[in-house]
Formats: sequence, C-alpha cells, structure tokens
Amino acid sequence: MKTTDLAPTRLPDRLRETQRLLFIAKHARWTGGLHADDGNHALYHREMRETLEGLGVELLIADSYAALFDRPAADFVFPLLNRGGFFNSEMLLPLLCNQHGLPYLGASPIVRGLSDDKHLTKLEAAARGVPTAPWALFRRGAPVDVARCPPARRWVIKPNNSSASWGVRDAHDRAELARSITEIHALDHDALVEPFIDGSDIEVPVITLDGEPAMLPMMIFEQADPAQLRTYQEKRDLVGQVGYCIKRFDDPLISRRVAEYTRRMADVFRPFDYGRFEFRVDQATGDVRLLEVNLNCNLWSEKLFARSAVIAGFTHAALVETIVAESMIRQIGPAMARRDAA
Repeated sequence: MKTTDLAPTRLPDRLRETQRLLFIAKHARWTGGLHADDGNHALYHREMRETLEGLGVELLIADSYAALFDRPAADFVFPLLNRGGFFNSEMLLPLLCNQHGLPYLGASPIVRGLSDDKHLTKLEAAARGVPTAPWALFRRGAPVDVARCPPARRWVIKPNNSSASWGVRDAHDRAELARSITEIHALDHDALVEPFIDGSDIEVPVITLDGEPAMLPMMIFEQADPAQLRTYQEKRDLVGQVGYCIKRFDDPLISRRVAEYTRRMADVFRPFDYGRFEFRVDQATGDVRLLEVNLNCNLWSEKLFARSAVIAGFTHAALVETIVAESMIRQIGPAMARRDAA
C-alpha cells in the first residue's frame, strides 16, 4: 500500500462538466453553529456542502432518505447520512442507489454493514492474523449471560453498530456489566463487550489513489490519562475536551506493524473509496489491537482525517476532490470510455 509521494487526484473536466452530484447528509442545508444534539457534526456537513460547491460540478442537496425513494435527477451520489436514527441506517442510501442503478461514493451496502458491525470486523481481523481485544456480542432479543464476557478488571460496553463513541459506557463488576448491556439493548442496538485497554488510539486514514488504497500519515489521540473513556459528547464538542493531543504517530516499530495490519484489513473492504482504521496501543508495552473500521468516516477539516491529509500535502478541498474523483473515475469512467469506443 502506497504511503509516500502521495498526490491529489483532480476531477477530470469531462466528469466535472457532465455529472450531477447529489450530496445527502442530515445537516446538508445547515447554516448555523453547533447543533444542540449533533454538535460539530452540523458544522461538518455544512463545510462538506461548501467544499463540494467549490468543485465546479453541478451539485444537488438533500437531507433525508426520501431524496432517493424515487430516482433523482442526479448521476452520482455522495451518501453521508450515516446515522439515520434507526438500526443499520448506514446501508439504506447505498441500497436505494443500487435500486436505481446510480453510482455512489463508498463501499457497497453489504460491505458497509460488515464494517459497521464491530463483531464481524473483529472476525475478519482474526481470520487475517490482526490482533483485537477479546470480546462478547449480545444481540438484542437473545439471552444475556455475562459469564460469556472475557475476564477483566474493567470492561467497555458499546453499541455494536455506532460511531463517535455514541452509547459507550464502562463497568467494573458483573452487575454493572449486565445493566450496561440492557441499557444498550434499550437503545435498539446490539451490545459489544471487551476489556478496557489503557492507552491511546492510533488512527490510520486510507484513501484511494490511482485506483489503489493509499495510507495517509498515521495519527494518535495521545491521552494524558490512558484510562480515560472518551465519550460521544466530548467528540461532538458538546462538553469540555478531555486531556489529549492529536499528532502524527511515528514510532518506527509500532508503525510498521500497524501499517501491515491496515493493509490486511483494507483488502477486506475494497473498493471503499475512503475509511479510517482504528487501533488501540499501550505505549508502555507496545501492545497493539484493532478497535474498528470506519468507512465513510468524518472528513471535517478540524478532525483527524483532514489533519493527516494536510501532513501529506493535501488541502481539505484537494482531499475531498480526490475522494470524489477517484470514485467517479472508477465507476463512471469505464462507461464513458465504452461509449467513446462505440
């Protein structure tokens, strides 16, 4: 997987001049500041809309699934309505695109579901020799026997399908553990339980360049307190920040291992256009374990993915254009070439 000499991909003029791009996001029409419930996610969607407007391609805007109930007057869809308020909502927009035969940015619905289901991602990792924390899965409606949970002094319990640490909590005994699982089931989600690992998160952004996965610089959320549990409210700027800094991760020995693990996992999901591969590292011991894979992840200029791109020499606008261009070239370019040949 390419890691150096990365250069942005420009949207070919022929695609820029002929394609109508439909951008769908919950806050695609947002004009204000922080959202009361979704915090900086509204700012992110607003910025993405403004960035796509700057591409010079004809842009259509929508903020609900209804935009795809009937075939829209669009040629290509950028689906960013990732958390739609119901279970497995990440799969609906790609499914609707498939129904209409519309090309779209990102992985196919079944692959989106595979990455969104942390249990299935862990199974893929185990099959490829990528270490993860031991875990137990509790599907809604199935019996809850906490004796199945791996032994630990502290557990982290989270929705098996979620993002930005939504719904995450911890427990220090079996009674707390059972209660936490029940609480997540009450949110209409399956629950995943694993031992809490003291440490920091290594994040590996991956994009597509020349049709192949390419790794942007690794980054680390280096925590002042390795035992701190980061929450959804903190990640969305709805409460004060915990003590951590985001910086490039350049430990040579650990980086080589993480790069190899990322390469193995990227092969599971391609083509996916862009995604973030997350690992937990105990810097005291050097132990590294895969946490999860986030496809169609956050591209806000203030977040880690875009910061990594800047280190690689990409502006935020160039990052977004590269992701869109590579996806369009992959899906629409061959059809155009066939028409030209005919």
